[in-house]
Amino acid sequence: RAVVVFNGQFFPEATARFIAQKRGLRVITHEVGLQPATAYFTEGEATAYPIHIPDEFELSEAQNAKLDAYLAKRFQGDFTMAGVKFWADMKGLDEGFLKKAANFKQIVPIFTNVIFDTSQPHANTVFEDMFTWLDMALEIIRQNRDTLFVIRAHPDETRVRKSSRETVEGWVNRHEVQKEPNVIFISPRETLSSYELIQKSKFVMIYNSTIGLEASIMGAAVLCAGKARFTQYPTVFFPQTVEEVKKTTQEFLSAEEIKIPAEFKRNARRFLYYQLYRTSLPFGDFLEPSVRVTQTKLKPFKFDALLNSKSIQVVLEGILKNGDFLLKSE
Repeated sequence: RAVVVFNGQFFPEATARFIAQKRGLRVITHEVGLQPATAYFTEGEATAYPIHIPDEFELSEAQNAKLDAYLAKRFQGDFTMAGVKFWADMKGLDEGFLKKAANFKQIVPIFTNVIFDTSQPHANTVFEDMFTWLDMALEIIRQNRDTLFVIRAHPDETRVRKSSRETVEGWVNRHEVQKEPNVIFISPRETLSSYELIQKSKFVMIYNSTIGLEASIMGAAVLCAGKARFTQYPTVFFPQTVEEVKKTTQEFLSAEEIKIPAEFKRNARRFLYYQLYRTSLPFGDFLEPSVRVTQTKLKPFKFDALLNSKSIQVVLEGILKNGDFLLKSE
């Protein structure tokens, strides 16, 4: 009748998914949700995060307030993802940074990803991979000495027991990027506030990082180079060829003002709200952290609590009745 697999990308799950689809079976994949102790289910590819948001959906006053409260905590570094708290102590831009930045016309942050992230196979639609994009960015850096580029490595690069074998820090060292006079490299171990950096930027360059969605909500111009979860809706500038990315980057660097379509911020807020409160099914009543913070274990619970769980009901309806795996709207 149906097969449920974890994300469908790794070899065992991908094989099960492939065979099931060949036999005409319905396949449901799931991944970690955006909220703590949540999961996301879909008939599509969970790692691509397909979300259908009705055109007429607008956030109510209460929903806007709820989203703003979440963002306020997020901008302070108060969040976890897949059990990991990246920012134990988020720091602002220090005097040394501001003094160096004062010598330049403008600031452009470059936010990278981890190469092993399961979003990457979906992301590489314009560039061969993230490092090819960084190679292009380095060319632009060398052509625009009046701009301070801040390369921000993703904090997950050095996660314990899951660190990247191919890192942005390694790329920086290999190309001696630290010798470029108009570059500051922020390592994955540094807790500098990306959000404060965005506020001071001319525009933001990303590959496919979620910070691009947040920057769009903050009102920043975001130039995206890889397919992201949120690029299924107009939320950022996303040129579709390498040449167009280069051209747009140079245009943004030269422009007095970058005109941002109003729909970007609207769609970014709508998308993030759906990710947080419609597609992320909470299972915190039944799960607790295990020995490793990235793993969970079952709590003791009564069977009736399981049957009455809204999340379990959504999953059952989705599997048995072809439901949409969305929590009901408030």
